[in-house]
Amino acid sequence: MTNRPFIALAACAACLLPAVGSAAGPSLNIPDFSHLRAKAVESTDITFDGVLLSLAKKFAEHEDEEARQLLAEVKSVRVRNFEFDTDNAYSRADVEKVRSQLTAPGWSPVVQSHSREQNEDVDVYLNIDNGTIRGVAVVAMEPRSFTIVNVVGNIDVEKLAKIESDLGIPRVSHGE
Repeated sequence: MTNRPFIALAACAACLLPAVGSAAGPSLNIPDFSHLRAKAVESTDITFDGVLLSLAKKFAEHEDEEARQLLAEVKSVRVRNFEFDTDNAYSRADVEKVRSQLTAPGWSPVVQSHSREQNEDVDVYLNIDNGTIRGVAVVAMEPRSFTIVNVVGNIDVEKLAKIESDLGIPRVSHGE
């Protein structure tokens, strides 16, 4: 997608938006999509929470200050990414089950980019509670791939964008 760098910038700018109270939690119910692994030419399943996140925080102690500050407040990072060699190899309904959770109170859409011509959808949502970002969700669907990202914790989106590769989070942009 050619507009994804803009989407990342818009998500970062969302930190400046006024916020309302939150009713829904920032953690999404994301399936492992194990039924799609055999169809995928590439899949990524990242889950950092509990002990693994504690280890990441420990390693971040030796990294730059931004990484350390960001990870101090993060409770979990989950990424599901699947790439296929044919169009429509996965059911968009599977991904829509996750996206439908983002209509709950507390979740606010920041960026919604939809291209009917290219059959691409990218949505970025923030879970905001009393002016604090408690969660970020990104759902991106293309005919041959989809990516779901859910980060839970007190989040500074600008810092997250700066160190996303250090955390092993794949960039939302697949195309050049």
